[in-house]
Amino acid sequence: MVVRGGWEGHAPVAISDLFLPFLKDHGFTVETAESLDVYGDADLLAATDLVVQCWTMGEIAPEHSRALSAAVKAGTGFAGWHGGVLDSFRGDLDYHLLTGGQFLMHPPGFLDHTVHPVPERAGHPVIAGLGDFAVHTEQYWVATDPDIDVLATTTFPAGEERDHPVVMPTVWTRVHGAGKVFVSAIGHKADDFDVPEVRTLTERGLLWASR
Repeated sequence: MVVRGGWEGHAPVAISDLFLPFLKDHGFTVETAESLDVYGDADLLAATDLVVQCWTMGEIAPEHSRALSAAVKAGTGFAGWHGGVLDSFRGDLDYHLLTGGQFLMHPPGFLDHTVHPVPERAGHPVIAGLGDFAVHTEQYWVATDPDIDVLATTTFPAGEERDHPVVMPTVWTRVHGAGKVFVSAIGHKADDFDVPEVRTLTERGLLWASR
């Protein structure tokens, strides 16, 4: 189930469409929803192997947030990228306990920066075989739960706002009950996924999170 909508600046339909053929090629029957009401359908969520969310900002009904969390705890996978998963439903604690992180800010514009897969996690199927790679996009500063498995980081350099470099999680997974969650901070614009490593880790993350 691909759930998409919210702020149009993240092109939720166009960018999530990039992954529909991949999912279908891997045997998924793909449905799309452009309303959060789908999270109120407990039977549908229970029958869903993977929820891919691309929904920036907005508000979610508390009962829908709880139902989504319960479905993942029961085994439904949950995955997403950038603001479509990290800048969603601010202030909803159930949702942020599910994702393990929340967007706080990014420096103005698109920046050249490097993503570093974590060497200690090199065997994880999402990042296996990937080395450091460069991107030109928004660099997310996020608040994260300590109970996440960080797979890749990016570094904010020392400068006017900080007197020392800060290493920030940018790709992670977590386990939520019986379900798995994949989150990547990369993906503001469609051509971010033209970077082979970004496309690869995102596709692998979707498969990893699936039931």
